[in-house]
Amino acid sequence: MLRRRRTDGEEDADVNVTPLLDIVFIMLIFFIVTATFIKEPGVQVQRPDADTAEDQRLVSVLVAIDSENRIWINREETPLEGVRAAVERLRRENPRGSAVIQSDGSAESEYLIRVLQSIRDAGVQETIAVSTRRS
Repeated sequence: MLRRRRTDGEEDADVNVTPLLDIVFIMLIFFIVTATFIKEPGVQVQRPDADTAEDQRLVSVLVAIDSENRIWINREETPLEGVRAAVERLRRENPRGSAVIQSDGSAESEYLIRVLQSIRDAGVQETIAVSTRRS
């Protein structure tokens, strides 16, 4: 059998994947940072119908009021007194986003107004919307 001997001039052909991994990790970080995550209030509400409903793009605070006047933020029931603190915490995560209140059609309007005022007290002044269904 003949064996081929390596001469001093030949080098092993290696494939260096380190730059490829660097690019993959940079792309992963980019997509994580720019991704928008779907906010869920934690309870299903029967939103009232409206002819003038518009889509909201960037929502950082989503508050739901169910038919029993319970307030839900991030899948947790929150007392009315804790709405401001919860909203302030969410605003620190995404200060550019708007706030949306999903109020059940049978919830008392007093709770909607008090939650709205708590959100304003937490520093959300730009856009606060009440979620409805298109009719």
